[in-house]
Amino acid sequence: MGVDFSHITRRCERAVVTAYRELRDGGTEDLNAFMSCTALYRIHHPEASVSEARRLVAEWIDHHVVRGDTGPTDGCECP
Repeated sequence: MGVDFSHITRRCERAVVTAYRELRDGGTEDLNAFMSCTALYRIHHPEASVSEARRLVAEWIDHHVVRGDTGPTDGCECP
């Protein structure tokens, strides 16, 4: 199935990374999955600009999905 992202402590980060992985596993094109995850992040953080959301989502996808890193990431201050 998919990769376990339970080690991610921020709820929004875990939601974004899990959604991206599931969308891609389901056949969604990369850009569409990325845009969906950017929208998801902005649901969690409506105060974030589109550019801020895109930057964070791209960093999280690169960190957790592309590189498979399990270490902490920069990002928002939420739990």
